[in-house]
Amino acid sequence: MARPYGNQQRPQKGDGTRTNEDIKAREIRVIGDDGELIGVMTPQEGLSRAREAGLDLVEISPNATPPVCKILDYGKYRYEQQKKASEAKKKQKVQDIKEIMMRPAIDDHDFDVKMKNANKFIDNGDKVKFVIRYRGRELSRMHLGIDILNRVLAEFGDKVKVDHAPKAEGRTALMVVSPAK
Repeated sequence: MARPYGNQQRPQKGDGTRTNEDIKAREIRVIGDDGELIGVMTPQEGLSRAREAGLDLVEISPNATPPVCKILDYGKYRYEQQKKASEAKKKQKVQDIKEIMMRPAIDDHDFDVKMKNANKFIDNGDKVKFVIRYRGRELSRMHLGIDILNRVLAEFGDKVKVDHAPKAEGRTALMVVSPAK
């Protein structure tokens, strides 16, 4: 006995796709399971053709006039959509923000070590947030931290672009840079 909904029991709609009886448009443009355009018809006619083929009627493009529906296996369609979404997710590059902490009275060797690490982060394609922390009397010389951040920019040259320019906020001065494309 043929199942009433094609090759599966009742389609589960977590993705908002309308199938079979859920298609409410007056007219729909139907594409067959072989990819050929069948024509414009009522949803009932399209649903009867889908059931004859033992498949589902799935609304592919609901915003078109009239909406485009295709006769296909809904379970297989959902699987393909999930596969495409996971492939797109794999290709995305997530850009991390790495943080480098410094003090206003940083020594030259310490500064060089911090810059070496920052260069590694930039080469990996990550953003770098430079933070200068002030303590006690250092707050009266906020310009030292801004000078250090400007020195960092001078060291990088054209290798980075500045996302947030050096600025002082409370007990910190900070700057965010990202790799230049």
